[in-house]
Amino acid sequence: MISNMKARLLFDQRIVIAEKAFAELVLWEVPTPVSGSPHRYKYRLAFIVDGRCELRYDNETGKGDHRHAGDHEEPYQFTTPDQLVADFFLDIERWRNENRDS
Repeated sequence: MISNMKARLLFDQRIVIAEKAFAELVLWEVPTPVSGSPHRYKYRLAFIVDGRCELRYDNETGKGDHRHAGDHEEPYQFTTPDQLVADFFLDIERWRNENRDS
């Protein structure tokens, strides 16, 4: 029964992207949707470069699914955990292509 389900960690990992850059991915399956999100996942995915968060996908309580690129924030259309991770890594690739000289 879902009402008795406890939150279940699906993954929590840090992936080195470059000498001064890494991605941190955390995803939980939760018993009930987080306020503002229609699905039963709680997540935060961050791309950190030189100690600064350049990209972040998350669904903090009350804000729903969204992504941050630098100081810009916009809604994110969550479909599946696999698509979330794919979109996040596409954003990392895009960021790295646009910031080759930094």
